[in-house]
Amino acid sequence: MAVKVQKKASAIDMTAMCDVAFLLLTFFILTATARQPEPLTVDTPTSTVQTKLPESGLATLTVGKGKVFFGMTDREVRKRTLELMSEEYKIPFTDEEKARFSLIDGFGVPIGSLKQIIAMNSGERNQEGLQPGIPMDTVNLDKGELSRWIFNARTAYAEQKNMPLKFAIKGDAKLEYPQVKKVMDILQKQEVNSFNLVTGLRGRD
Repeated sequence: MAVKVQKKASAIDMTAMCDVAFLLLTFFILTATARQPEPLTVDTPTSTVQTKLPESGLATLTVGKGKVFFGMTDREVRKRTLELMSEEYKIPFTDEEKARFSLIDGFGVPIGSLKQIIAMNSGERNQEGLQPGIPMDTVNLDKGELSRWIFNARTAYAEQKNMPLKFAIKGDAKLEYPQVKKVMDILQKQEVNSFNLVTGLRGRD
């Protein structure tokens, strides 16, 4: 007489797998860099070219709505650039203000109003219409504040890295070409003849 062995459903302990999943999730959350809101949002023109901008050693000029904003990727370069601008315009900044400025990705105000922007948090600072843009002199390209920010950023990066600072222009697709051309002229006046134009990616036809 054959004896039937009762089959029991096997159970899988998922505890270890859940632990690993939570550890991975925690790791990605803690190491991820939150994307900061842009102080000047522009609708970039589309392109099929895929060239990734460098993550360091880059300054970006954002042009839109009749304004120009300036940003730098490297925090120490931001801080040193502010020190050079402070010396040039005789506007003192405290160590705390310099440290706070080093955390700002981009800004668009005259240097005389920069202290108020530095004192704000990112939500307040990036309110639409709050920042009027960096002044630029279209007659004497060497004298406008935008030109001086570019010059001093290049100086600061050369001091720290002994390499030339790279530039990118991010312009609004609906913006008149002359506004972007003025920014290009300022760069070329300082013999910066190579720079990236930021576009949005579209599919090939």
